[in-house]
Amino acid sequence: MERFGASFLIAGVLTFLLGFFLQGVMPIITLRKVPVTTIEEIAQDVTPEFEQLAEDYPEEFSRYFGEVSPATFAEALRLGRDRYIAEACWHCHSQFVRPVSNEDVRFGPVSDASEYQNEMNLPHLFGTRRVGPDLIREAGKHSNDWQMAHLYDPRSVSPYSVMPGYVWYFDEDRRPEKEALAIVAYVQWLGSWAQPGAAAEPAPADRAGAGAGGAGGGAR
Repeated sequence: MERFGASFLIAGVLTFLLGFFLQGVMPIITLRKVPVTTIEEIAQDVTPEFEQLAEDYPEEFSRYFGEVSPATFAEALRLGRDRYIAEACWHCHSQFVRPVSNEDVRFGPVSDASEYQNEMNLPHLFGTRRVGPDLIREAGKHSNDWQMAHLYDPRSVSPYSVMPGYVWYFDEDRRPEKEALAIVAYVQWLGSWAQPGAAAEPAPADRAGAGAGGAGGGAR
């Protein structure tokens, strides 16, 4: 029995080391010469959704960010990503469309390695669960108002959602604070590079749905 125990221990250690090499060391070796795009470089391409935020919430946007520019877009992206990580949104939302089970039909084009070689995706937020949908292709799927209403009260626009409402990112009048604007800017950025047409004018149904949400356009 002792011989079997020692064999299992050795096999377990070797399996761990192999997994560490394949998933930890190999990616570093493979990508070490590929440049990492900075947030400031990413922010040179200001998304239409960020510009729309300034129109949808002019008072709040002006107070927290001033005017639309690559610098303010970079600030919003950085803050939005940091709050997304801090609130553990990655625990229920993956950011990696896999080439299996028709995931591309549900979430959009399969992800590729080049999408993650930038500061916005370090650390990678691939995720392991999908309590909610994958978000790596979220850009332009919904309007800013829909996203804001969903952040404040998810069930107002998605009745079967189990996501909690992040009401502390809104004031007593249910107007968005800086963090709410930043989170929406970040979520609306996800996948904007892969879906050129995703940033088109939101569908009327989105605007109508957000109006019932308490936050967003209906809260004005």
